[in-house]
Amino acid sequence: MHATRFAAAVIFLLPVVVFSRFRSMPLKSSITSVQPMTGIVLWTDSDGNTTDAVSLEFSYMLYNEVVKEQGKYDWSAVDALLQSVAARKHQAILRFRFVYPGYATSVPDYIKQLSDYHETEGESEGLTTFFPDWTNAELQRFTLDFYSRFAEQYDDDPRLAFLQTGFGLWAEYHIYDGPFELGKTFPSKQFQAAFFRHLDTVFVTTPWSISVDAADDTYSPFEQQNELKAIEFGLFDDSFMHEEHDGYNTDCWNFFNRNRFLRSPAGGEFSYYTDFDQRHVLDRAGIHGTTWEEASAAFHISYMIGNDQPEYQTMDRIREAGMASGYRFRINSFAASADSSIVEVENTGMAPLYFDAYVAVGGVRANESLKYLAPESTLTCRIPAGGDNPPLTIECDRLVPGQTIGYEADLTGGSGVAGGGVRGRQRYDLRGTVASMELFSPDGRSVGSWGNISSRNELMGVRQWPHGCMITPGIYICRIGKGGGNPSIRRLVVQ
Repeated sequence: MHATRFAAAVIFLLPVVVFSRFRSMPLKSSITSVQPMTGIVLWTDSDGNTTDAVSLEFSYMLYNEVVKEQGKYDWSAVDALLQSVAARKHQAILRFRFVYPGYATSVPDYIKQLSDYHETEGESEGLTTFFPDWTNAELQRFTLDFYSRFAEQYDDDPRLAFLQTGFGLWAEYHIYDGPFELGKTFPSKQFQAAFFRHLDTVFVTTPWSISVDAADDTYSPFEQQNELKAIEFGLFDDSFMHEEHDGYNTDCWNFFNRNRFLRSPAGGEFSYYTDFDQRHVLDRAGIHGTTWEEASAAFHISYMIGNDQPEYQTMDRIREAGMASGYRFRINSFAASADSSIVEVENTGMAPLYFDAYVAVGGVRANESLKYLAPESTLTCRIPAGGDNPPLTIECDRLVPGQTIGYEADLTGGSGVAGGGVRGRQRYDLRGTVASMELFSPDGRSVGSWGNISSRNELMGVRQWPHGCMITPGIYICRIGKGGGNPSIRRLVVQ
C-alpha cells in the first residue's frame, strides 16, 4: 500500500453509516466462582474438599513413595492423588519433603542402606525425628535426578497447578527446633545453589516455589550469591498474617523483591501460631490490624492454604475470600467485523495468571497470551474471527475438565465501534495528556502506536501526527489511553 507523508493530519470521528465494518459487541458477564489456580486451599484429605468454594488442594508427598530402588521410579501414588483431585474439578499443589517432626525421613531405602550414609536422630517439637545425611553424594545426585524425572512426567500436566519444594522441617527452609548442621542435617549452600539452577532448567511450564524463610542466610546461599534471586521461583509463607507478620516475614518477602509476583506465584498458609489466628483470620473485620483482603492485595497472593477454615467460616465466606486472590479478568471493549475482532482485557485482580490463556471468539484464539498480565494492566487482542454476535471465551490448556476461566463484562454494544453514539462528522477532543495511542486498520492490523502524547489542550482536529509518521488517509480504529482512566476505542478517519 502506498503511504503518503503528512505534515499535519486531520482526524475526525466517523458517522456511524460510514464506519460499518467493525461494530461494538454487547457483552454481559460476571465472575461468581473462584478462578482456577487461585483462592483458599484445602488439603486433599479434607472433609470439605468436594466444595466449589475452592479450586486448589494441597498435599505433602514422600520421595520414598516414588523411589525404593535406584533408578526405578513408580509414579502411581502421585497419579492417584492427582486424579482424585482432578475428579473434584480442582488442581493440586504438591510439596515433597524429607523431614517431618515425629517421623522417619522419606529418603529412599536404597540410600539408607549405603555404608556411607548416616542419618541423625534428634528431637523436634518434642518428638523423635530423623534428619537426612546431606554429606552423602548419592542423596544429592538422587535429589537432582528426582526433579528431572518429575518434570518429565508432570511439567505439562493440568492436574498440577504449583509445586513447592525446599529442605529442613516440612521442607520449609529451617530447622528451628532440632539438630541443625549445615552440610550435614541441612544441605550445603553449594548444593542448594546447584539445586535451584537445576530446577530452573528442568521446569519450563510449572511454577515452583520455596519458603520465604530461605531469605535467612543461616540456611540459604542467596545472601552470598545474589544472582540466584534472578531465578523465577515463587514464594510461600507458612505463617501468613500472624501477629508479628510485619516484622520477620515481611522482611523475608522484601529480601526476594516484592515484584517477584509478576513472574512467579505468591502463596502460603494461614498462621498456626495461635488458635486465635486460625479462628479469625478470615473474619471480615480482620486480625492484628489487617483484613485478609488487604493482606492478599499487599502481597499479591494467588493462593493460601486454609485447611481449618471450614471449622470457623461458611463456605460462602471461603469462596468470597478465595475470589480476593489471584487474577481476575474484565473485558473493557469488544469490537467485531464479519471476520475479525479486537478485544481489550484488563486484569483487575491481585496477581497475574501464570499459564498461557487466550481470548477466543467463536472458538478462535488470539495470538496474544494473558499469561503474566499484571494487575491493573490491559492487553489488546486481535482475533481472526468475528460475526454478528460471536461468543467470547477465555481458553486455557492448563485446566482440568469442569474448570473454566471467567470474566466480567458490561458492554451495551451498538452499531459503531466502542464509544459509539456519535452523530455526524465531529472532531475528537483530546484535551489533557494521552498516555498511549494505537491505530488499527479495519481488518485488525496494527498500523502504529505512540506513547506520552500531550495535546496541550488543543483539539486533535488539526495538528501534526505524533512523530511525523507515515499514515495513509482512510478509516481506522484508534485505541486511546488517558492517564487515570480506562482506555477507549474510537472510530477515526484520517484525511
